[in-house]
Amino acid sequence: MSKVKVQVTREVFDEVLDYLGEHFEVSSNQDDRPFTPTELAQVLADKQGALTVLTDRIDEALIAHCPQLKAVCNIAVGYNNFDLKTMSARGVLGTNTPGVLDAATADFTWALILATARRLTEAEAWLRAGEWKGWKLKQFLGMDVQGATLGIVGMGRIGQAVAKRARGFDMPVLYYNRTRLAPALERECHARPASLDELLSQSDIVTLHTPYSADSHHLIGAAQLAQMKKTAILIHAARGGVVDDAALITALSSGTIAAAGLDVFENEPKFNPEFLKLRNVVLAPHIASATTNTRRNMAMLAARNLVAALAGERPPNLLNPDALK
Repeated sequence: MSKVKVQVTREVFDEVLDYLGEHFEVSSNQDDRPFTPTELAQVLADKQGALTVLTDRIDEALIAHCPQLKAVCNIAVGYNNFDLKTMSARGVLGTNTPGVLDAATADFTWALILATARRLTEAEAWLRAGEWKGWKLKQFLGMDVQGATLGIVGMGRIGQAVAKRARGFDMPVLYYNRTRLAPALERECHARPASLDELLSQSDIVTLHTPYSADSHHLIGAAQLAQMKKTAILIHAARGGVVDDAALITALSSGTIAAAGLDVFENEPKFNPEFLKLRNVVLAPHIASATTNTRRNMAMLAARNLVAALAGERPPNLLNPDALK
């Protein structure tokens, strides 16, 4: 009997392909060239399952061309590339990979905080350009992180991990979340709930960890940036679209806020080129979860979700249980 056919849309680790190969007939895009929407529909047309990434849009137009598709498993905690309503209506299961990337993303958030506060990338570029002629008392002065007030927007697993790391810097922590944490968890995180307005106006460092959705689109725009301290920095390692990038560029250019550290952008990888003209911004190419172990674990969790889904079981990280009906 022939095996079920599945598609891996981007390059993955060999052990992930080996695991999938024990269960399925696997087609893999190890060349790692992103598929266009038309190409994606073509390669999924005869497949029952797919391992996808955030750039693969699974919507009504694609599903209409893929009548055999039963499960699509993202190698990501985010899933704004999924049209879950349509997927559920067509009986297509969708999954993500929560949990396995929390520590790596929290660590990288702190890398952005420290690099931005201490002007690290600006100083390195200056040194590499041969501009350093000697030590000066006021050369590349940054801001103190120790004791600064940290504001966390989105207090899920990653936000909590960021808060726990703040204890080593003796930082008061404010958080804004749709639902308040349990008192015991607040104590564990040493964090106090606040309104978004209060958090923005009182924090020295604001870091974003909220999922992207219609409700969070441009959650941080010109009005919110204007509420922040002129000495404050914004850290963004959540999802492009949560911040109005054009408004942020204006705020950074005009001195509305002091600096920003960014790992995600609107319309990435085609981010706003005006960022490149700014010295007071640290830029990274969406690498917050990019450690070997974390990315391997993400891909393997997605593969396990796919195996479970196509075996008729409920996958561990199912996003749309309505599709089971």
